[in-house]
Amino acid sequence: MPQAVDPRRVAEHGSEVMRLVDEIFPLVEGFYVDLHRNPELSYQEHRTSRAVAEWLSRAGYEVTTGVGGTGVVGVLRNGEGPTVLLRCDMDALPLEEQTGLPYASTARGTAADGQEVPIMHACGHDAHTACLVGAADLLAGSRDRWSGTLMVVAQPGQETLDGAEAMLADGLYERFGRPDIALAQRVGPQPAGMIAHRAGVILGMSSTVRVRVFGSTGHGGFQPQTGVDPVVIAASIVTRLQTIVAREVNPSEMAVLTVGVLRAGVRSDLVPSEAYLEINTRCLNERVADRLHAAIERVVRAEAAASAAPRDPEVTVVRASGLTRNDAEQTRALTAAHRAYFGDAYVIDLPEPFTVGEDFGVFGLPGDPDPVPYVLWLIGSTPHEVWAAAPGTTPFDKLASVPGSHSSHFAPDREPTLRAGLAALTIAALTYLGRSAGPGRATSGLARNGRSFTLDEGESTQNTDMRALLDDDEDESTQHTDMAELLRDPPPPPRGPTQGTETGPSSSFRPPSGPAFSAPPPSGPPVDAPPPPPGTQPHQDEPPHHY
Repeated sequence: MPQAVDPRRVAEHGSEVMRLVDEIFPLVEGFYVDLHRNPELSYQEHRTSRAVAEWLSRAGYEVTTGVGGTGVVGVLRNGEGPTVLLRCDMDALPLEEQTGLPYASTARGTAADGQEVPIMHACGHDAHTACLVGAADLLAGSRDRWSGTLMVVAQPGQETLDGAEAMLADGLYERFGRPDIALAQRVGPQPAGMIAHRAGVILGMSSTVRVRVFGSTGHGGFQPQTGVDPVVIAASIVTRLQTIVAREVNPSEMAVLTVGVLRAGVRSDLVPSEAYLEINTRCLNERVADRLHAAIERVVRAEAAASAAPRDPEVTVVRASGLTRNDAEQTRALTAAHRAYFGDAYVIDLPEPFTVGEDFGVFGLPGDPDPVPYVLWLIGSTPHEVWAAAPGTTPFDKLASVPGSHSSHFAPDREPTLRAGLAALTIAALTYLGRSAGPGRATSGLARNGRSFTLDEGESTQNTDMRALLDDDEDESTQHTDMAELLRDPPPPPRGPTQGTETGPSSSFRPPSGPAFSAPPPSGPPVDAPPPPPGTQPHQDEPPHHY
């Protein structure tokens, strides 16, 4: 188990490293805008993976592409110390964007079933990827501040919940080394810039079940009684499935069952030969997952038999993810480091897990005699004005009202979200890699020249005051509070400019190429960050309810 560095020392190292963010942030923001404008479906992330690989290569990483399909791995060795895995996901969703953003996606592609679909980054993977390459660059340019090995993993196929498994099956740990800890973050619906941790279970289980029911063809106007209508069977299945959660799952448990796909037929007057359904389940323990799957199969087969279907239906679990269960000890260490750096007002504890499915936990090798500890946390992304205007009198009402992931209206507040994500991932890596002492200042791997870098011809990047972003008022309380209290009246985003480039770079934008340039180190004292507040209660080793 890796040992974390003292949170105050992490904050000191982090403050020094993050001085570079003003140099690199315009590039990260432009990278994000470019990814958002040009999303790619699962295992089709060819353009994205090339851009990630180019960025990491120029930052000094040993880069390998095509891992697990379209995955990218960058390794940076920097002396003795632990190996820390930082992960992002790259794929987008078959969804039509309706945000109205000037850089909204109009991309279209072909799904695995051959259908032409719109594509949108509606789950924040563009932000995850931009923050990862930015943090990787910051850490590459500040190697005098840490020691060990960084393994940067850009994963394909998270939306299909099998990308992590594909990378492991392609020899991720055998080829690049087994990490001592794996770290990841994902955007959430909390106010932009807030960081949410949870020891134990933070994200639930998810599965997709594909069902084919069979009938016999007929004509709606000529002896319709001679056919067996699979549409009627499918409709009965959909109706009956709704009773599973209501009548077969203990009310003290959490479960969700959704029929998201139902297809049959080509003409209104013809009875088709089959119908197709896709059913999604969500829950927080294996026992409920088994109960849901058994009930789905029972209902499907019973309804087919009741209608005298000529063939038995096909019921197949095609996609599944286990629980994302954060290591409790390492969650405490990272929470302390984030609080020491950001201040207590921006770091909260989640009282309950989310039911979002995630395959990041696969990198922890669940079931292995010697699993890899891992921690995943959430970065708030909802604009504060949207949060304030959301209906509801409690934070939980508002969470249900603001556009969340997988919504066609999902539009993170770009600058606060990216800045918080950059800092949170960098601080997390330094929690394990940071030296207890060490001189020197950092220089950025992609922004080492003394002149401003341009994204497009004639467009100069704008620098902002990072110290203003990080400073806390001396008299500001850092007493620990729960999520409900914090979200009822959330603090504003960290101080500093909140508007970046309105539309980002042109569609031809790529990460910068060419040689690195040297520049004098930043000047001025490091930004101080307070230690965790006295009396702060540590995370419990297990969540409030045992799953």
